[in-house]
Amino acid sequence: MSGPPRLFDRALHRRRLERAAAGYAAAAFLKRRAAEDLVERLAAVRRDFLLAADLGARDGVFARALAASDAAAKVGFLVETDLSGAMLAGRSGARLVADEERLPFAPASLDLIVSSLALHWTNDFVGALIQIRQALKPDGLFLGALLGGQTLTELRAALTDAELELSSGAGPRVSPFADAYDAAGLLQRAGFALPVVDVDRVTVRYDHLLKLIADLRAMGETSVLVEGPGRPLTRPVLARAAELYAARFAGADGRIVATFEILTLTGWAPHASQPQPLRPGSAKARLADALGTKEQSAGEEAG
Repeated sequence: MSGPPRLFDRALHRRRLERAAAGYAAAAFLKRRAAEDLVERLAAVRRDFLLAADLGARDGVFARALAASDAAAKVGFLVETDLSGAMLAGRSGARLVADEERLPFAPASLDLIVSSLALHWTNDFVGALIQIRQALKPDGLFLGALLGGQTLTELRAALTDAELELSSGAGPRVSPFADAYDAAGLLQRAGFALPVVDVDRVTVRYDHLLKLIADLRAMGETSVLVEGPGRPLTRPVLARAAELYAARFAGADGRIVATFEILTLTGWAPHASQPQPLRPGSAKARLADALGTKEQSAGEEAG
């Protein structure tokens, strides 16, 4: 059997993260937003988590947000992992260079796994989720945030149309992202109980398209598609894309907008103590009684 399709060049992604590490904090506003949201969700859970891991920790945004929150006492020991060693360098705490596609944790070894804005770069997202679920103890919690399908729709449209105008064709230059419906189904496929997916759409304003691209590079979030356009982005295409972007997506102040969609995933490793769906035919009340109507069999005609 063949494996999942290889969408992303993980080695190139690692190099992009290594390059971005030194100045990452200056452009980490999305990472901070996602990490702080995960901390707030964790604070609302009436549980303690002795052993936890942060996948794709980057420069430690989640750990810092956790330490400054009411949830800090809930987490006993946190290990930070990242594909890039440079991202983990220069701070204390347990840190481990690890690929989110090949987790190093033993089965049923962790009480909590979090990940903010890293898992959308995995080639086999379901496989990564399965590894996360297997690494969790029964009734362990997974909290994850990743970029969703509405992310950078403006940039995708402007680049595609500019390239179609000036070249013989256009190839993908913005990575594909899962939508909320797909993400919920993937949590279920990976075996998580009580799956929940929430959507947070963030609109960021820029003076120019080049400012947006500079932020993406500083985040380590530029495309690493294996099947990309096959040719570099030329200056004429980029200039035309900037014109199209400004014409279509600029506000009254002349600044362009960029949409980022953050999907937040919550799932629990299955455990017998969790709420279970009722077996068919086991209901203790009839729907007809609740609705105040007469119950009819499938073959009975309505009178």
